[in-house]
Formats: sequence, C-alpha cells, structure tokens
Amino acid sequence: MASTGKSIIRWLLALGLIFAGVGHLTHQRNEFQAQVPNWFPVDADVVVVASGVVEIALGAALLVISRRALIGWLVAGFFLAIFPGNIAQWVEGTDAFGLDTDTKRFVRLFFQPVLIAAALWSTDAWLTARSPEPRADDG
Repeated sequence: MASTGKSIIRWLLALGLIFAGVGHLTHQRNEFQAQVPNWFPVDADVVVVASGVVEIALGAALLVISRRALIGWLVAGFFLAIFPGNIAQWVEGTDAFGLDTDTKRFVRLFFQPVLIAAALWSTDAWLTARSPEPRADDG
C-alpha cells in the first residue's frame, strides 16, 4: 500500500496535470503556444491541444488506474518529452507564465527533474527499474 506522502504527491501531480491540460485547451492556450520551440515542425496550436489532452488523460490515469508504476513511467516520460520546450523557452528568451527574465526561465529548468522524480517515486515506478538479481547460470 502506498504511503500517505506518496499518495499526496501522486494526487498533486494528477491535479496539476489536469489543471494544466484544461489550461492548454482554454484560457492559457496562447501562453502554452509561446513555449513550443520555433524549430518544432508541428503547428504550435496542434502541439498545445494534443499535449493538453495527454495531460488530462495522464492526470486522470494517476487517479484511477491501478497499474501505477506503468502510469508513473508514462508521466515521467511525458515530463521528459516536454523538457526541450522549457529549454527552448530559456534559450530563445520567450516570455510566458511570468517567466520574463533569463534567470527565471533558467531556474525553472531545475523543476522538471523534480517532477520526473516525483512521478517515479509517488507511483513506485522507480522500483521496476531496479536490476533483477543475477541468476546462477548468468556466470
């Protein structure tokens, strides 16, 4: 059974993903479009809508699907996949969500690994990455 701390973090991640996903589709759509790198070959609005739908689905999955480790890996993978957008926002100097200085955009980069770790820890997904014990016939 998951500890209370893990459950709280998992719920916070889930609610954060759902809230951000709804923002992608509604009132924060332009802000999220500003974070899509200029070099990305897909229309920014398509990326924002698609990632919003994925965020809502992942957030809901964290709350209702019993295979938490799998969902944890998917959420961590999603956070990793959107990290280049955060780097591009810093490199390109794009203002969005109050990140209006290079320092603020740079500091934000350090929060993505925290989100990845939180997804893996709160779902016990990191436990599935541990190497199995070597078998006697493995030499």
